[in-house]
This record gives sequence, C-alpha cells and structure tokens, in this order.
Amino acid sequence: MDDTDRLIVEALRADGRMSMRALAELIHISRANAYARVARLEREGVITGYAAIIDPVRAGYALSAYVYLDVAQRSWKSLRGQLLSMPEVDHVALVSGEHDILLRVRARDAVSLRDVVLTKLQDIPEVHSTQTVLIFEEATPTQSPANDAANDA
Repeated sequence: MDDTDRLIVEALRADGRMSMRALAELIHISRANAYARVARLEREGVITGYAAIIDPVRAGYALSAYVYLDVAQRSWKSLRGQLLSMPEVDHVALVSGEHDILLRVRARDAVSLRDVVLTKLQDIPEVHSTQTVLIFEEATPTQSPANDAANDA
C-alpha cells in the first residue's frame, strides 16, 4: 500500500458510499485510477466489505457493555462462532492479560443485558466466569465534531 492507497482507505472508511468520481476528486487521481485501485484493494483483502454504521441507541440498543470472559483453555475456536451468532454481541476479541475474551454487547435495557450475561454466556460450559463493564458513552473515528453538535442539540 502506498500513500494514495491509504488516502483511499481513509476516505472510504469515512464514507463507504462515496462515488468513484468524488473519491477521485478528493484524492486527486483519475476515475480510472480510483476504480483500479479500489478493485485491487478489494481483491487483495485490504477492503473486505462495506457496511452501514448504526447509532445503537437510535436502533433500540440503549445499553452497551464490555463483557470479559475467562474460558477453558483451547476453546477460542469453538466459542468464536457461538459468540458471533448472538445478536447482542457485535464485537469479539481474543485478548491477552487477565481475561481471555472481550465482547462488546448491545442490549435494549438492563434486563436484556442481564439475560445475555447470566443466561446466554454463563450457560456455555467453556465459560468459567464473566466480568461486565457498562459503557456510558462511546466515540468512534466515524463521528465528527459536527455530528456531535447535531446530536447534542
């Protein structure tokens, strides 16, 4: 990846629906070059897809939490798919340190979060223990100060 590829990736991360014409103008390259570079980045697996980024609160998931899992040794591969299949889990990571797995869980309310942790997660035989940390506020690279001001209004 060269500097132009990095600019393309940055621009598409900010707006995955950007037209090739707009992308080419922003990066100061031809449209043909933009098409070719994006196609190559997709082919090489640098760009793996495009997705809508939602506001979890407006989508009905008012409560978010990080849930740390301590699991049986060598159970990561078997647990990964099971955890990703839970609609409330939107991020799964194998981590180093005190815990084995970190999840980001989105729930409609405290009762729903409790059910995810105490019923769905703790009922998995490979899960030895959980620790839940509530998320009070999130900031992402896709948010801009203008969006924050509009959301605060």
